[in-house]
Amino acid sequence: MEVLAETAFWLGLGKIIWVDLLLSGDNAVVIALAVRSLPAHQQRRAILLGAGLAILMRVLLTLFAVELLQLPYLKLVGAILLLWIGVKLLSDDGDGEGSVRQGRTMWSAVKTILMADFVMSLDNVMGVAGAAASAPTALVRDILVLFGLGASIPIVIWGSGVVLKIMERFPTIITLGAMLLGWIAGEMLAVEAFVAEMIKGIPQAEYGIAVAGAVLVLIVARLIKGSKNAPVGERDL
Repeated sequence: MEVLAETAFWLGLGKIIWVDLLLSGDNAVVIALAVRSLPAHQQRRAILLGAGLAILMRVLLTLFAVELLQLPYLKLVGAILLLWIGVKLLSDDGDGEGSVRQGRTMWSAVKTILMADFVMSLDNVMGVAGAAASAPTALVRDILVLFGLGASIPIVIWGSGVVLKIMERFPTIITLGAMLLGWIAGEMLAVEAFVAEMIKGIPQAEYGIAVAGAVLVLIVARLIKGSKNAPVGERDL
């Protein structure tokens, strides 16, 4: 209990909560995108389960952040996976596709949430780990991480519900949300070691790659949707 009386503990906790809140917006968008095709009675359960498991996974990632981020080409693989998730979420939006809507399950939505959160958390966890680095002992650091990330659960859940309601009223947000994943994938690719070396010295190259990722998600998803909606004879051409 002496730890709780230390100013450093509360300062560290405050930094972690602040960092995690800043990083929770993307997660809320992903969760809302993933559950939007579920029946209304399953959406709440999927949000709770997906957000809870995602936070737990982020805690584990934070504890092993330094070692994990040293793996070669990890950001490249993550960027490709995130592009695929963005395309999948946008091309399976359920507009006029009853079979797609019926084929979605709560567990498939949770799986999508976890995959996307894993990829997006690769860099995010470094921020949380950095905020806890000033802790006097490893035990205090781990307590700070658990407290800080745990405090973000209600924010992510509440944010997901708000985004979901906005998506239902303004379907264009679905497209913007999927393109956001493409943007994040581009940012992740731009900091991959060999890519960063290639674009060194090129003004605004990182933003260009991020924009390209967002546009790529939009184009590929629309091509896939166009193929699905085309008459059978045209698909065979």
